[in-house]
Amino acid sequence: MKLRTFAAAALAIALAGCTTIPTAADPISSRWVGQSAGKFFAAYGPPLTDADNGGGNVYTWQGGYKTVTVPAKYADGTEGKRGKQISPARKQYLRCKVTITTSSDYTIRSIKVAGDIPGVNGPSYCAEFLAPAQPATQ
Repeated sequence: MKLRTFAAAALAIALAGCTTIPTAADPISSRWVGQSAGKFFAAYGPPLTDADNGGGNVYTWQGGYKTVTVPAKYADGTEGKRGKQISPARKQYLRCKVTITTSSDYTIRSIKVAGDIPGVNGPSYCAEFLAPAQPATQ
């Protein structure tokens, strides 16, 4: 009887280890997979290259070119004053490159980031540019 209880407990622990932990969905894929590639290219411009992959096409797209000025950073000073400069102001050149795979009916099946840099408000400029956060509706 004890052996059966021990075996059932071991099985429950083993099965608990098989669960998956949900991860945050890729905002670009969430936004564009299932949409027409024509809609994407109309919004963001034509692809750089395209190749036939048998059942559809693979496109390389690059765009979203933008130059922003990143302000200088300063250490906290005494009495509310600005401290020593940590990093100078600089210009940052933003851009995005993706590979888009479509089916034979021109529907986007996958969209993968091929070149990205940190964005203005987060770790991915491509996500900011291609899948901007939607304002909350009231």
